Amino acid sequence: MEKNEIYETVITDINNMGNGVGHIEGKVVFVPGGVDGDRLLVKIIKVTSGYLVARTEKILAPSPYRVPPGCPVFGRCGGCVYRNISYEHERELKRSYIEHAFKKAGLSPVVLPVEYGKEEGYRNKAQYPVSGDLKTGFYAGYSHSVIPCENCLLEDIDFAPILRFCEKWLKDAGISAYDERTGKGQVRHVYLRKGTATGEIMLTLVVSSGKFPKAEEFAGAVVEKFPAVKTVLLNINSEQTNVILGGKYRLLCGKGYIEDIICGLRFRVSAPSFWQVNRDMAERMYERVRALASLQKGDKVCDLFCGTGSIGLSVIKDVKDASLVGVEVIFEAVENAAENAKINGIENARFVCGDANSADPQNSDVIIIDPPRKGCAAELVERVANISPRAVIYVSCNPDTLARDCAAFAKYGYITDTVYPFDLFPRTGHVETVVQLSKGEIQSKKIRVDFSLEDMDMSGFQKGATYGEIKAYVKEHTGLTVSSLYIAQVKQKCGIIERENYNKPKSENAKQPQCPPEKEAAIREALKHFRMIG
Repeated sequence: MEKNEIYETVITDINNMGNGVGHIEGKVVFVPGGVDGDRLLVKIIKVTSGYLVARTEKILAPSPYRVPPGCPVFGRCGGCVYRNISYEHERELKRSYIEHAFKKAGLSPVVLPVEYGKEEGYRNKAQYPVSGDLKTGFYAGYSHSVIPCENCLLEDIDFAPILRFCEKWLKDAGISAYDERTGKGQVRHVYLRKGTATGEIMLTLVVSSGKFPKAEEFAGAVVEKFPAVKTVLLNINSEQTNVILGGKYRLLCGKGYIEDIICGLRFRVSAPSFWQVNRDMAERMYERVRALASLQKGDKVCDLFCGTGSIGLSVIKDVKDASLVGVEVIFEAVENAAENAKINGIENARFVCGDANSADPQNSDVIIIDPPRKGCAAELVERVANISPRAVIYVSCNPDTLARDCAAFAKYGYITDTVYPFDLFPRTGHVETVVQLSKGEIQSKKIRVDFSLEDMDMSGFQKGATYGEIKAYVKEHTGLTVSSLYIAQVKQKCGIIERENYNKPKSENAKQPQCPPEKEAAIREALKHFRMIG
């Protein structure tokens, strides 16, 4: 096979970079924008010893999952990768991606259907590179060419008009754009953050020098035009680097931070500190972390990679006898976290500035880990496991490193039973996940209780939901249709006794279809909802 040759192929899968996967003469071919189920005519644009890369020349038969992308720069901008497929199919791809990552790591937990919210307008943070003509946009995939974008569908609707204003003001003021090839010019990025619940906006202008002309005039013009902008900063990055933010800030107006509300708590967020870009889904994810932590009186909680303290504070907010220690390497985030505890009247929390991978959370009952994409250091996994906390709650934005670290924990007896995916990043290849790792043995206290059966309401101990009720619950919450046979199989796995021969084959040799993993996960959730399993 040679470059520029034309072949026909059928796309059988999509990876998390948005590349369709097919085969040509037994060799794997990656087709950007290809959708599983497509029959395509493609041109080979790259040949390696292990794989091919091809460009779509013609769609001979479109996949049933294919939809119009709805964005004029899709395929050129390096942001969205799944805008050309249905959102329902995207969620199933992400669930399968997580399942595959765990399978590669030698683990087989139940991966539940992906929890989701709105598909568009969810991003509360964006960093826009500035092109030579002072237009903002996004980098093209695998390059630093700026693709202008008038209105990104993923971002908060308040961002676009602020960007257009900045572009015009900077151009009228004769400010130059930074050229990374020569190191000359002034404006590098426009950086916007918004408190979704409060409406407060922060604007940070990333510049190449602290001697930025008309800085205060620029800040005054922005806040006059957009009252929601509560603080404006200059970030000075004079290095010839791909890193967006420099280490120095200059406050032009406002308090230097914005506030947002999550899980009923108010948080201060500074420019360099971590804050989830999808506030609404993050709140649902934090509620899951709190439920899994299931704090008890006197528990000691350690929150590693704690950022502004949002997860840890959300977990302990209603457990006054519990205590929290958070560890975070970014000093400004630690300051924010301490202030956030104070703002919310949480006195049983303290925060330490340091490398979470080097932390030694001795005597912790529950340890929360929310590392960057590269996951945990092997030394941290060993240290945490040797401390032997009751539970480790791991929050991850990278299924591959999560599965790797869960496999490492498994060597110390920590079991990963269920994976809870949350789509904080619709239309991109990213997905957030939460798992609880716990020891195989059950640690409990024996309590003697005297009671009379005659006085008890036994209705809660009956057989539970009917098959029809379980089917209806699964359909309503996941959109999946499940059969009585599948429900029976899952109930049997869960130890729920069925009457003899119910939904069993008439012959011992009869072959039954087995319940698919996604339907098993949905049925298990229904059984939990109806309190038929724990």
